[in-house]
Amino acid sequence: MSKVDDLSRSITVLDQARTVLVVVEMSQNNWLVAGMLPGVQRHPLKKLDPDPNALLGLIARWRSEAEAAGMPIDRVALAFEAGRDGFWLARWLQTRGIDAHVIHSTSVAVNREHRRAKTDRLDTAMLMRVFLGWLRGERGHCRMVAIPSWRKRMPSGRAASGRTWSARKRG
Repeated sequence: MSKVDDLSRSITVLDQARTVLVVVEMSQNNWLVAGMLPGVQRHPLKKLDPDPNALLGLIARWRSEAEAAGMPIDRVALAFEAGRDGFWLARWLQTRGIDAHVIHSTSVAVNREHRRAKTDRLDTAMLMRVFLGWLRGERGHCRMVAIPSWRKRMPSGRAASGRTWSARKRG
C-alpha cells in the first residue's frame, strides 16, 4: 500500500478526550507553550526558556493533570511553525513519544485587510485553532511540513537544516 503524502490534513483519527494538544510559539529568547488538556477547563499557557527538556517536563506535567482529572491519555500531539528550531526539535520529541508536527508558516491564513495585533499569546491561540482543525482532518486550516529523518542530508554534506549535525543534534 502506498504511503499517503497529503500534509494538508491529518489522517490519524483525533480522540480529543484522550489527547493532550500542545502548540509552541518559538522565538530566539523564549518559547510560549499553550495546551488543551482533556478534563481540565483552563487552557494553560507557559513561557519557557528555549530548552527541549523543560518543554518535555511541562508536557509531562500537563499529561499528569489531565490524568488526575480522570482522563486517560493515549497521545500527546504538538505543533509549531517551521523556523529556526524546526526539524531537530520535532525529531527529538518524536523519539520521546510525542506526536510532533511542523506547520508550514505560509499555510496559516491571516486576515490582511487590516493591520492585526501581533503577540505571542495571540499567535498561540491561532496556532491552536489551525492545529485542532488539521487534526480533525479538515482541509484548509494549515499544511504540515514533512520532517526529514536524521539521516537525510543535503548534497553539501550538511544536515537538512543547513547546519552540521554535531552543532544541532541534542540528546
